Amino acid sequence: MSTPTADIIDLLAGIAPGDALAAVRDQRAQARENAQRSFEALLEPADPGTFSLAERYAVASFVSQLHGFAEATAFYGDLLGDEAPALTAVVAAAAASAAATGPFGAYREPRLQGESTDGARWTPDAATTAALQTRLAAAFTHTHLLVFRPREARAEAIQALVDAGWSPDDIVSLSQLVAFLTFQLRVAWGLRTLAAASVAVPAAVSEGA
Repeated sequence: MSTPTADIIDLLAGIAPGDALAAVRDQRAQARENAQRSFEALLEPADPGTFSLAERYAVASFVSQLHGFAEATAFYGDLLGDEAPALTAVVAAAAASAAATGPFGAYREPRLQGESTDGARWTPDAATTAALQTRLAAAFTHTHLLVFRPREARAEAIQALVDAGWSPDDIVSLSQLVAFLTFQLRVAWGLRTLAAASVAVPAAVSEGA
């Protein structure tokens, strides 16, 4: 188990101490602290219980690759490699086969059904399921659902996790983890975009001058 001390969003966003965006984040100190604490609670818990660190890092690596976020993929891949190196290639292969664009899915509400969109509904093939084992394969199927088709998350999806051996507490933790990662990666990506824009604008002004 690793014990990172750096602010993880800053790390993923490439923000160094003293950067302008670090000062911007400091203006929301409580939000910064809460995001870091969420990382620690969901990905570095002192007692992970039956939702093991290897499973948590595998899900995080899978989510970061589904989002196409290279820096997050490297970060969570390192954590997974330290904890369960045999899973690294398996997770990468699963993410490659599960790649999609979204979100998409069918609305149940009559007035929103016209906004429904369709896309790939992914489940791991037999070889991937064997490599991940039943419990983690079910978690990846559920994770793909939450990332790309959250509007279709229904009772039968929860039942599939139960059938694969997930306890109610672990199902809640898994859902919280995927939700947190989606938030974390989007914030870090947005900060990277802001940083790039702040560099590009002075450069454009200089070129124009």
